Amino acid sequence: MLKVSVVVPVHNAGDYLDRCAPSLLDQSIGREAYEIVYVDDGSTDGSGARLDRLAARHPHVRVFHQENSGWPGKPRNVGVRQARGEYVQFVDQDDELTPGALENLYRLAARNDSDIVLGRVVGTMAPPSRVFKRTVDRCTAADAPLFESLTPHKMFRRAFLLDHGIEFPEGRVRLEDQLFMARAYVRAKTVSILSTPCYVWNRREDGANTSSSATTPETYYGHLRQVVEAVKEGTDPGPLRDHLLRRSYRVELLRPVTEPRVLQRTGEALDRYFTIVRRMALDSFPPGVREGLPAISRLRATLLEEGQLDSLIELARRVKAVKPRLAVDDIHWSRGRLHITTTLDMLRPDGEPLTLHERHGRLYLDPGLLDGIKGAEDWEVRDPLAHADGELLTHDTARGQWWYPAEDLTPRTEPAGTGRHRVVLSGTTVLDPLTLAAGDPLPPGTHLVWASAQLLGVGRRARVVLEADRPRPETVAVGSPGRLIIATTTHREAQLRLAVGPTGSTALHHRLLLRTTTSPDLRRATTTLLRHLPPRARRRVRRLARRTDPWSRKP
Repeated sequence: MLKVSVVVPVHNAGDYLDRCAPSLLDQSIGREAYEIVYVDDGSTDGSGARLDRLAARHPHVRVFHQENSGWPGKPRNVGVRQARGEYVQFVDQDDELTPGALENLYRLAARNDSDIVLGRVVGTMAPPSRVFKRTVDRCTAADAPLFESLTPHKMFRRAFLLDHGIEFPEGRVRLEDQLFMARAYVRAKTVSILSTPCYVWNRREDGANTSSSATTPETYYGHLRQVVEAVKEGTDPGPLRDHLLRRSYRVELLRPVTEPRVLQRTGEALDRYFTIVRRMALDSFPPGVREGLPAISRLRATLLEEGQLDSLIELARRVKAVKPRLAVDDIHWSRGRLHITTTLDMLRPDGEPLTLHERHGRLYLDPGLLDGIKGAEDWEVRDPLAHADGELLTHDTARGQWWYPAEDLTPRTEPAGTGRHRVVLSGTTVLDPLTLAAGDPLPPGTHLVWASAQLLGVGRRARVVLEADRPRPETVAVGSPGRLIIATTTHREAQLRLAVGPTGSTALHHRLLLRTTTSPDLRRATTTLLRHLPPRARRRVRRLARRTDPWSRKP
């Protein structure tokens, strides 16, 4: 039996097949160990013929043709049924796999007898995700935040899918990925997570990614009900079910009544969304889902269920203006590792710290944030440290990859005046350039340092900024062969950045790339310029940028 079958649904992929196919054809696991199963969903642009020519040249490629079904669900299901591998890896037609993805994912799956393996997702469609902070051999939806990763770009044991009848819905179904993943997660006995980059999820230049199209709120939330029902079918009433449903409530259900959406829509459109999500909140979610949310999210949920749309709008205006405040208390190198001690809290719209007020032994959310909002008076915060978490992370600006150090910031409350307390995150984070990239050295290039925080239901990302009077860390050389680590700051924001490369001198093209990739204005200008280039020229520029070595070596 083959180890892995890669299943790729295809519909009018055009030149994007030329981006995807090379990453699949020569995986390090070896051609004798895997196959690529393309399912052409009635393409009319010649994609089917392209696939046939590909299969004629490569024996481990198979192609199946069918009439157009209008959505990726049916071709994926056909691919699973036709697959001959022990495991199935789903890939979209405009995405890529890293060269060692199948080998690394299968090794982890075989070692742990896994039903599902999640590989780190990178690329222009992939935001930073704590799910991939570290490799996890064995977990389930009960003890890991799996529901924060609901795309199907994962490896599944084929027998697991077939034995449980887990399939994608067929036809034009929004949230089909979430429905499939919900059914899989609640039944999986063993899930593994690989922190090494495996899947490159790309945003198409024309914006036409698979399954991306407009829909109505009635249709969208009708399909969300199916996701909720799938979780209920696989769980018993109680804390676990509430925990697994909380993500759908917090993200999809509250989105229309949270900034920025609730501030962008007006009149009939806003009322339409509000009515639909309120009805679903009351009909589909047990009270324990709402009660387990962090303080401000729980307030939004309560206002929603009570029908207080005006209060939700005003709360959104105020919370939108809440800003993170980060202080670098200390920064220094020690034994080739950069130690950064930080403290982070939140500021109200007026610039004052967001605090909790204590009365009669209970804590209440800051009146300075809530005064005048009907239904938000004396909002009690039962556990101020629940859902409070944060960490520092680095962003490889050229490759779009985010890396998490091992340490988390620690939440605590501290006095902020008579009867007032603020919730802060603090701690020392160690950035080891030789291991930060999921156990590997940071690749050459520029890495911006950020902080991510969740406090009281407010999530923010903050730049790690070095004040002008703070001495900059010295340049160091680490590892063998040596890597030069230049700790400097961006020109406008003074954000900490690490420039990584071989020992030697930086060349002019490196300095230009360093400036371009770390300046928001220049990044926006470059993106605008790329959009106006012809597609072929645009792809050529992107390939050139990926190949560019930003450092000049010593002769």
